[in-house]
Amino acid sequence: MYQSAESKELQQQTIDWLSFVTAGESATTLPGDVESLRDILRFHEYRYYVQNDPLISDSEYDGLYKFLEGLEKKDPSLITVDSPTQRVGAGLVSEFLKVEHLVPMLSLENSYNEADLIDWDRKVRDLSKLPAVEYCVEPKFDGASISLVYDNDRIFRSATRGDGVVGDEITLNTKQIKSVPLGAKFSRYGIDQVEIRGEVLINKKNFKAYNDKLVEEGIPPFANPRNSAAGSLRIKDTAEVSRRNLEVFLYHVSYLSAIPTSSSATKNDTPQTHSGMLEMLWDLGFRSPKKEMKVVLGIGQVMEYVAEFESKRDELPYEIDGMVIKVNDLHLQDRLGMTSHHPRWAMAYKFKARQASSKLIGIEFQVGRTGAVTPVAKIAPVAVGGVTVGSISIHNEDYIREKDLMIGDAILIERSGDVIPQIVKSFPDLRTGAETVIKFPTHCPVCNDQLVKPTGEAVWRCLNISCRAQVVERIIHFVSKDAMDIKSFGDANVRKFFDLGLLKDIPGIYDLDFEAIAKLEGFGKKSIDNLTAAIEQSKGQPLHRLIYGLGIRYVGETTAKTLANAVNHVFDFKDFTEDALKNMEDVGTKVAGSIYRFFRDEDNLEMLAKLEASGVSLKNQKRQVTGMGNLNGQTFLFTGTLAQLKRTQAEEMVEQHGGKIIGGVSSKLNYLVVGADAGSKLEKAKKIQSIKIINEEDFIKMIPS
Repeated sequence: MYQSAESKELQQQTIDWLSFVTAGESATTLPGDVESLRDILRFHEYRYYVQNDPLISDSEYDGLYKFLEGLEKKDPSLITVDSPTQRVGAGLVSEFLKVEHLVPMLSLENSYNEADLIDWDRKVRDLSKLPAVEYCVEPKFDGASISLVYDNDRIFRSATRGDGVVGDEITLNTKQIKSVPLGAKFSRYGIDQVEIRGEVLINKKNFKAYNDKLVEEGIPPFANPRNSAAGSLRIKDTAEVSRRNLEVFLYHVSYLSAIPTSSSATKNDTPQTHSGMLEMLWDLGFRSPKKEMKVVLGIGQVMEYVAEFESKRDELPYEIDGMVIKVNDLHLQDRLGMTSHHPRWAMAYKFKARQASSKLIGIEFQVGRTGAVTPVAKIAPVAVGGVTVGSISIHNEDYIREKDLMIGDAILIERSGDVIPQIVKSFPDLRTGAETVIKFPTHCPVCNDQLVKPTGEAVWRCLNISCRAQVVERIIHFVSKDAMDIKSFGDANVRKFFDLGLLKDIPGIYDLDFEAIAKLEGFGKKSIDNLTAAIEQSKGQPLHRLIYGLGIRYVGETTAKTLANAVNHVFDFKDFTEDALKNMEDVGTKVAGSIYRFFRDEDNLEMLAKLEASGVSLKNQKRQVTGMGNLNGQTFLFTGTLAQLKRTQAEEMVEQHGGKIIGGVSSKLNYLVVGADAGSKLEKAKKIQSIKIINEEDFIKMIPS
């Protein structure tokens, strides 16, 4: 989904945003626009939920997520339909049949300190009108989430979490896990169908044995037990799944339906508490956290048990990264309800980060697509939190000074939230005199042009747009899936063609010497035919993909769509003032300035002219064909779950008939289309008389047949 160039840029933007959020009130200038923050969160959701290879800690993600929530709450007009705050999770792997969960698998709200737990408890008590609430406290397993559906006492289906609404069906693989019963007598409890949530794990002992085997076979070992478990769910060889000795903890009953009253089955009352549900699962042969859980009264007892469990964390046979606190009374859970992102009746408490000592061996400086120069620390490899760390991004020059880092230093590192490594501090007292000062380069390590640090930024940049590193990364971004989507033309091919002199810039994509490429190893007729067809097909991509592919600084996918909808031809932007750009949705001062400068740069205009001469469409075909449709000038926003249409389909229908999708409820909105389980947008819309609130059927009737 993300090419390496885009990944590197998003990682750099992540560093900038994390530095800003961490700085708190001392920070004054946002490191990017709101859309760039959304892009970062989408990227990290993809790395976590799809790739199973997260790059930042849960706490860092939560900090960015909450900051975005705060921005959108302060100014609802900033909210977009595809904002991470408006949905659950991110994308999916497409190798397995997609199935919809009976109930969406929402995320949990996270806490990293006792103050957050106390505040959450206060909200629960306020909503429930109780002086003290009974909670069930259980481990937060660090594995891969799944759902199991049992029908008539037999396993019917199993699926990965996916995006929280739809997951990959993995029933055959799940059946290889011995702790998953193939049948369970739910009918004893009067239950006809049930959906259970759980976590797939591989215990520490089995993980070590499996990794040792991989090393013996010359295969790279897994980084940690979680990645091993998650990767196992998606392999097609069920026998291999069995060999990995996976385990499953089932921790939540998300849905159940009762046996019809006419049935002659013996019915016992179903449990009315969460702890009772865990005991029921245990009694039916599932591995629930019955032995690990504890029912307590009040938040004080919760914190005592959390502290007790954290102290014996390393003694456990499996990895956990915190504790989950749930309101025990199921009826009270229903009363408390949930937001679009998380239930109000549960909170995850994350344990302190893992730490280890190492030595700073050297520094490498990497150049990104926008010229940002990022120092990367090379350290003596050390295992921390189950992962061997050898490289750590150290943000920028200011970070080096703040941490007082020197090459040769003894350093303390941690994996915050058990994920991304960070340097906590150096140990100046241990210096021997052999250490050397880290000298940040004054010139680009690739092209040798002088570096500059723009006012208000912490990052040094190479401004030479012809810098080899930047050129290569820009081409990689241009051909990437979310830009021009030129299949068969990935990172490796871009670098190979560039190194051989077959590709020098973006327009060169459409003027490749395929006779020369045919002589290269690995490029047979079929490969070349596929690449040729993909390049030709890209010429007709929608304008917003082209704009995004140009790599204009601060312009993400959503902003690119906003820009595309504003013009008939990309060269129209030559006539836009910065003020005109700032009047567009989600385009602030910094973004407007970047767009304005891009379309006044002769080199950029020449590049666009070459692309058009090569047959690449620079026109907004959708706007020209359907801009005067029956929805012309009307604005729409969708909320809740639609029954007949996918959200993207509905939005495309609006745009195809001249309407516009906006990101939040405001006086600019004409129609709010409401589906099932509509959230806060509906309540906001009811307060603005000019907004027409309609359902999906009403919307479909507005579209000409």
